[in-house]
Amino acid sequence: MGLIGKKVAWEGSFLRTVLLTYKDHNGLVRTWEAVERINTQGVVIVVPITAAGEFILIRQYRPVMDNYVIEFPAGLNDRGETSAEAAGRELIEETGYCSDDIVFMAEGPVSLGVSIELVTVFLANNAVPANDEIKKRFPPDDTEDIEVICVPMNEVYDFLDSRKRAGDYFDLKILGVIELAKKHLERCNKQS
Repeated sequence: MGLIGKKVAWEGSFLRTVLLTYKDHNGLVRTWEAVERINTQGVVIVVPITAAGEFILIRQYRPVMDNYVIEFPAGLNDRGETSAEAAGRELIEETGYCSDDIVFMAEGPVSLGVSIELVTVFLANNAVPANDEIKKRFPPDDTEDIEVICVPMNEVYDFLDSRKRAGDYFDLKILGVIELAKKHLERCNKQS
């Protein structure tokens, strides 16, 4: 099994569709359609937690879904930064918060049947409101209309249920990332 070739079928401003040729477990040559991003070194998700034990979530309109979605701050690493630097920048741009303690938690594929991209997840401990100078250096993206929501960790599932009942979607990745963050924090607390 293995990839034999890759051919661009279509390319837009931000995405391209590729045809992948591979050998399957029987030695047969097959093709698969996939999507990849252009001009980016990956995607980051940031799980910000305040000193008071609140998750910082965002709610934003997603045109692809034609609905509002509850999610953690996230974005593209498209400026030649390290993934951790991209996570810190996205945290400021999307929430107005910053953290001096951004920690790698996990990396992996998100949509195995469609996308080639890997997502890197970071925990931003003790997130605090950024000062005006930092916010000027990292202004929000003018295409995004984001509502910032702080939710106590022990109330996050009730909050997601209430937003679902109100008609919002929530990014399903958020469920796994919440548990990953909680386990990471438990390990850190045991080591202290």
